[in-house]
Amino acid sequence: MRSHYCGQLNEQHVGQEVSLCGWAHRRRDHGGVIFVDLRDREGIVQVVFDPDRPESFALAETVRSEFVLQVKGLVRLRPEGTSNAEMGTGRIEVLARELVILAVAKTPPFLLDEHADVGEDIRLRHRYIDLRRPEMAERLRFRSKVCNTIRNYLDDNGFLDIETPILTRATPEGARDYLVPSRTHQGSFFALPQSPQLFKQILMVAGMDRYYQIAKCFRDEDLRADRQPEFTQIDIETSFMNEEQIMTITEEMIRQIFKKHLNVEFGPFPRMTFAEAARRFGSDKPDLRIAMELVDIADLMKDVEFKVFNGPANDPGSRVVGLRVPEGARLSRKEIDDYTKFVSIYGAKGLAWIKINDLSAGVEGLQSPILKFMPEQVVHDVLARLGAQTGDLVFFGADKLKIVNESIGALRLRVGADMGMIKGAWAPMWVVDFPMFEEDGEGGLTALHHPFTAPSCSVEDLQREPEKALSRAYDMVLNGTELGGGSIRINQTAMQQTVFRILGIDEEEAEEKFGFLLSALSYGAPPHGGLAFGLDRLIMLMTGATSIREVIAFPKTQSAACPLTNAPGQVSAKQLRELNIRVREAAVKE
Repeated sequence: MRSHYCGQLNEQHVGQEVSLCGWAHRRRDHGGVIFVDLRDREGIVQVVFDPDRPESFALAETVRSEFVLQVKGLVRLRPEGTSNAEMGTGRIEVLARELVILAVAKTPPFLLDEHADVGEDIRLRHRYIDLRRPEMAERLRFRSKVCNTIRNYLDDNGFLDIETPILTRATPEGARDYLVPSRTHQGSFFALPQSPQLFKQILMVAGMDRYYQIAKCFRDEDLRADRQPEFTQIDIETSFMNEEQIMTITEEMIRQIFKKHLNVEFGPFPRMTFAEAARRFGSDKPDLRIAMELVDIADLMKDVEFKVFNGPANDPGSRVVGLRVPEGARLSRKEIDDYTKFVSIYGAKGLAWIKINDLSAGVEGLQSPILKFMPEQVVHDVLARLGAQTGDLVFFGADKLKIVNESIGALRLRVGADMGMIKGAWAPMWVVDFPMFEEDGEGGLTALHHPFTAPSCSVEDLQREPEKALSRAYDMVLNGTELGGGSIRINQTAMQQTVFRILGIDEEEAEEKFGFLLSALSYGAPPHGGLAFGLDRLIMLMTGATSIREVIAFPKTQSAACPLTNAPGQVSAKQLRELNIRVREAAVKE
């Protein structure tokens, strides 16, 4: 039905007869000539209907927005002075010879040529219309092209595209599983995979050597802008490579993606240990585009009478930091109060601050409600360590280590964005040397990444001091977003069993949940490791979208619902009986 896509026409097609199919993006009637902007997934072209062809002209008069049309006509240059530089096809137009209305359309619930003030719920309910918008169509086209580049790169480097099961068994990976009841094994459940982790490790044991998959994964967890209950990851695993080699080959893949699709060239990615990232930025995924850093000042606060500072300063499990905000003295008290509310989200009990109105005037040139609690020399030493200047503001964090890192780390990002401190478009990096475990809040330990990550120490050292063990893990971070995470895996049964014991997984539970993995490891598992990138996050960053919902064709809402299909929904009593399931009524709160 078509000879060309609308958006692919240009001056090289002048004089050619073309056949186009698409949607009427806009119709305009100018002095007896009708203009229709015809749109398909590749773009928009202007079609002219002249009254010299009365049949097609009369039909064009009936066209309304979103009618589906077939147009046959002649490509010609636009008259002088009428070119549109904002359109890719803005120097040409199509003089219509024939018009066929393939389908009529109701008036759409929102305009397609601008975001306007359309609520996301309406956009998702009418996603088939929302995806017609040029910016949304372009994002999906961009996503497809990036996926093609990924596949070509990995194919060229000897990786095999292998599918792994969607119906599997529940395994503890840090989030709730989506469960699927089995009809043929009543009382038992499949689980949708949170990742293909165990299967890709078994593929390495099987000798596949290099594997990849653009895989659907599922996690039943609380949602936010960069999370969805079902998401897509670029899953990679390889044998006989150490972490340096895996980081090199995956870094080159990202470098080629950005060069090809955004014409952005990256140099070598800087590397930073987890400990340094937490100390300087309060985060294991720092945004290096913001120059502000957290500075430890606990040693200066140990003897002050102000309990807010001296308590944490004398507690080994706590931290006291300062964050210098250049030119922050111009912040109003209301803005500071808003930041105080912001850090409370992360458990901070308050937010102390000092404005430096005139550094040369000593304490008299400072403004803060906490100055009366602090000796003048301590104030001087703190400001000197922070490198504070006239016109700056200093925020303080004093609490348990995790609370300080999370609250002041988040404050750094918020203030940096609010005050226009983000410098440069891109800041990729690697974070390495993660702790093997972290406290679970109940006196035990939990795996920081997952329980199949290899430690960088021996079995004996791991058993002796598990809380001090580092893992052979590595995360790629871009602009403060974790783009991908990976590690060298455990390939020895004894080490895997040791990790399970440290995590409180006894032999019986380990055999029940991971017996197939332990069995595979006992039959000669090669050294192996891998990495998984979040495809949705990658496309979100590359297109400048604010949420991964903007780069997924049919996303869920923040409540994990689909307005388009009204999923999740109820099922029939017959289906429930076949599965031997009975739905209990939710308890009514009094």
